[in-house]
Amino acid sequence: MRQAALQRHLERLQERIDRRLDRQRFYGMQQLATVFLGFFLCAGALAWNHFFGVLVIIGAILYFVYNWRLHKAYQQSVSRYQRRLEYHQQQLARLALNWENIPSTGPKAEQSDHPFENDLDISGDYSLHELLNTAASQGGSERLRSWLLTREPDRDTILQRQQLVRELTPMINFRAALAEHSQYAVSYGNEYLVSERLQNWVTRTMKPIPLYKLIVPLLLTALFLGTIIAYIVAHISLMLTAIPFFLCIGWSILTTSDRAGLYEETAYMSETLRRLGIIFSFLERTSFAPQSKLQGICHPCYSGTVRPSRLMKNLKLIASLSGFTQDQIGSLFFNAFLPWDAFIARRLQEFKADLSEHLPQWLDTWYELEALCSLANFAYLNPEYTMPRLLPAEAEGPLLEATELGHPLIDPAVRVTNTTSFARIGDIMLLTGSNMAGKSTFLRTIGVNLCLAYAGAPVVARSFQTRLFELYACIRVTDSMADGFSYFYAEVHRLRGLLQRLEAQPRYPIFFLIDEIFKGTNNRERLIGSHAYIYALAQKRCVGALTTHDLELVTLSEELPQVSNYHFREEVVDGKMTFDYKLHVGPCPTTNALKIMQLEGLPISWPDPIKGTKEKSK
Repeated sequence: MRQAALQRHLERLQERIDRRLDRQRFYGMQQLATVFLGFFLCAGALAWNHFFGVLVIIGAILYFVYNWRLHKAYQQSVSRYQRRLEYHQQQLARLALNWENIPSTGPKAEQSDHPFENDLDISGDYSLHELLNTAASQGGSERLRSWLLTREPDRDTILQRQQLVRELTPMINFRAALAEHSQYAVSYGNEYLVSERLQNWVTRTMKPIPLYKLIVPLLLTALFLGTIIAYIVAHISLMLTAIPFFLCIGWSILTTSDRAGLYEETAYMSETLRRLGIIFSFLERTSFAPQSKLQGICHPCYSGTVRPSRLMKNLKLIASLSGFTQDQIGSLFFNAFLPWDAFIARRLQEFKADLSEHLPQWLDTWYELEALCSLANFAYLNPEYTMPRLLPAEAEGPLLEATELGHPLIDPAVRVTNTTSFARIGDIMLLTGSNMAGKSTFLRTIGVNLCLAYAGAPVVARSFQTRLFELYACIRVTDSMADGFSYFYAEVHRLRGLLQRLEAQPRYPIFFLIDEIFKGTNNRERLIGSHAYIYALAQKRCVGALTTHDLELVTLSEELPQVSNYHFREEVVDGKMTFDYKLHVGPCPTTNALKIMQLEGLPISWPDPIKGTKEKSK
């Protein structure tokens, strides 16, 4: 349904772009015709009658300007509609999980010590962050990422965020307009560098302009004008007028360093803030319902005496005034008789004082809204997803209960959902099953949906309720050649970190997700280590799921009431391995490693040296 609606909207946008391109080309041709045809008409009119010729020239110029303005207006309109078209094309790509057309969020940050970022594919290419992120700014993107990576969620914050997401979800035009303005703002250059340079400029202390640098050139100019008047009235020597003149020039030369880079700096910041000002002014103009939560978010943009539109207007004026002395020679003579650049620099200092007070709040509002709009867009594109219910710590019932739980990074056409629950602290779900049957995906499904829930987003489930946990995963462990870590040592290091975190008595119980525990060592030591580790977890303030290929571990359910056995299974139909990816109660009754090897044409038997026959591996 959403896909069809987006496709129709894309078609309408493309039609509007085509019509505007036609008008843009028409007025462009009109300009060319005015130039070439106007030249001959003006020449002929001037030859016939000078007065009439002048009127024709004025008419040609006015008609050219008229066409130029319309051409520019349609050009800007095409650019706006193309940004909207690109935005909605990305919407379709998110629905279809077409990663090639989803904007990249950049490489994954190096956070090897984070307890679940890499394991659950939260950031980087083809990640949850990339799927959700509609922010154009680096700040908005990083804020969304920080919400997804939160380690100690706060219930009040999440509930407030859920309300904002619910409010933003139906506001399609607002979200699209914010995305359009944001994209325009960052298209001036690399947004991260722009923001960094802007922040440095705002926080950098400018050298104060002493008052005497405004007074001295005025006094010298007054002296020079006085000598000119005296020369005219009293007929004093002309040489006396040269003295204050050269004093003015000398003063301008002495103060050249004060003006260095003033125009370039002002022009750059003016353009940067002009583009940001479009966003802030848009938020300033937007009206919200009296009880709207968004009103509180956008409050810094339209409250107080200093508003974005007024501040940006002042900067535009300062930039225009500084342009008068762009030329070095012109600046030298201009500032010889007027403290022009000193006045501009002083005004710039006053502007920076206001900007340094308000810009951080405005940027924070922008980043917050972009992150919220990303979550709201995810909810809008997937109306079948549900907003999770966050249970207080004292609530009765299961700690986590989810029905028809699925993974957001799997195509809905092939996605298989499962129902699961965890009743009490200490519960451990021991998952056994065949290779490729879905054990690891199931772990990631639980973890990713917890990340979504704690970020304030809807989850991929028909119903979902949970308490607050601190998430910890050991799913994707890699060795490190640089640090000299083997795979097994890296796994041991991660599992030790879980126990250390449990001993530190964190604010919330830990929800752990462990895939193929101790798979980096031999069968005997893996069985002993896994047995001891699960015993240790069962005594701690935690809950979670753990997968293993060691079927001997399923007997732990007889020793520990906290351990429950579940499995995923497979079937061989017409010589092909098939999986239902459904969670079943109890230990796995089958294995499939030899079946997979046999189906792929690998040998599964060897010659018996005594009997001279081939024995199948047991």
